Amino acid sequence: MLLTADVGNTNIKFGLYEGDLLKYKLRIATDTRKTCDEIAVSLFTFFQIHHIDRKTISAAIISSVVPKITQPLRDAILIATNAKSLVVGPGLKTGMELRIDRPETLGGDIVCGCVGALEKYGAPLIMIFMGTATVIGYVDSHRAYRGGAIAPGVGISLDALTNNGALLPAVELRAPKTVIRTNTVDCIRSGVMFGTACMIDGMIDQFAREAGENCTVIATGGLAPQMIQNCAHKIIYDENIILDGLRNIYYRNKPKRPK
Repeated sequence: MLLTADVGNTNIKFGLYEGDLLKYKLRIATDTRKTCDEIAVSLFTFFQIHHIDRKTISAAIISSVVPKITQPLRDAILIATNAKSLVVGPGLKTGMELRIDRPETLGGDIVCGCVGALEKYGAPLIMIFMGTATVIGYVDSHRAYRGGAIAPGVGISLDALTNNGALLPAVELRAPKTVIRTNTVDCIRSGVMFGTACMIDGMIDQFAREAGENCTVIATGGLAPQMIQNCAHKIIYDENIILDGLRNIYYRNKPKRPK
């Protein structure tokens, strides 16, 4: 079995694959203070809950945007499974060319999400990541990543608004029934939820104009389901696209067995 790990600023998402089938998932908080032993305990507990024989896990691959936790995570996986981990970065084959100014600066999660989308939906495509930041990337019909845009994530935008406005209350992130509202809480929800949806629609239009081709649009991330239902464009939600991309990249770089 293959263990995949997507390290984000907020969470680490693990996926356990048997062939092409994603059988189990685990999500833990990203905490740079945790030792490799503490992370290993989380993995051991996960295996016990699902009655997974850790000896069946023969390989692992990691994508990380939090460098401080990458090595402790590699060590934890080695402790928990005895498997050495590949780490997504320069030198690994992805099947996607990076035509941007500094390819080494592109986040591994963006690479993996776009690779996963390419294999599942084909090119050209626009990939939207809705996490701590909202990242929109474009892959052309030749399977080349051509760049994108980064905006503050929905949660960050809401926190900035309510933390810096003395009279503005904290609110739950959900869209009200209509855009024009008559109380402060719903007005904030309208601005954040519908405003973000309008931004996404507008960016999709601008991307398509600049690209000169019609693109399949895919979104992932915890808030994506809520957001895309308020968008005018057809957007496919794929919860596991980054994990799927990790699996694909691993098999492109699968270490050869010694003779």
